[in-house]
This record gives sequence, structure tokens and C-alpha cells, in this order.
Amino acid sequence: MCNKNSTRQIRLYLLGACILFAGLLGAVAIYVTASDDNSNAIAYEIVNGEAYAIMAYESKSYRHDLERFGGKAAVMADDFNRWFSGLWMGKRLAYTLAVLATGIALGCFVAARRLSNHRPLGEDRDG
Repeated sequence: MCNKNSTRQIRLYLLGACILFAGLLGAVAIYVTASDDNSNAIAYEIVNGEAYAIMAYESKSYRHDLERFGGKAAVMADDFNRWFSGLWMGKRLAYTLAVLATGIALGCFVAARRLSNHRPLGEDRDG
């Protein structure tokens, strides 16, 4: 019975290591190849020699109209929706993938660790 748990434990550790390796490798590949798309910029603001894109949804008139027709809840929902959809594009996708891979691998490692602490019924802890 103990051999069965140790086999499962080894498999979980290997699965966690594979997920972590593949996820971080994929995140690095995405980060290196991805670019942030600024094609929808309506203007650029230059601060300390660095150009920052200003998108249409960041303008005061857009936010005013959105609040006028939908209230503050519509503005908050729009902000949340843009933040969440932004997690799956460009370089932010690399960060998202790295966090998800680390979390899933950590879950596998914790599950494997708990298997080592688990004793079958009828087996005494002292001997």
C-alpha cells in the first residue's frame, strides 16, 4: 500500500515539474516574441522622452459618456472587462501563463506532499 502511494507521489512531482518547466518556457517564448499593440491609439503623450499611447477608451469624453449612460457601475465593469481581456494578449499573456503554470505546479507539489503524510488505515504511526 505504501508503494502505491510513493508511485503516485513520484508521478505528481514529475507532473508538477513538467507543468512548471513547460509553462515557464512557454511564458518566456511568448514574452520574447509578443509586442504590445498600440494601433488603436488616438494620441501619444511624451514623458521624459518616452512615448505613451493614449487609447480611445482612456479619454475623458469616453468615460464621461459611459458614466452618463450607464452610471459608475458601467465604468467599473468596463475597466474590469478591459483589464481581464488584456491578460490574454501581448506580454501580459506571458505573465498570466507563468502565474498559472506556477500555481498548478504548486498544487501538484502540495498534493504529492500530502500523499507522503497520508498513512493507510490500520498502520500505526509509531512503528
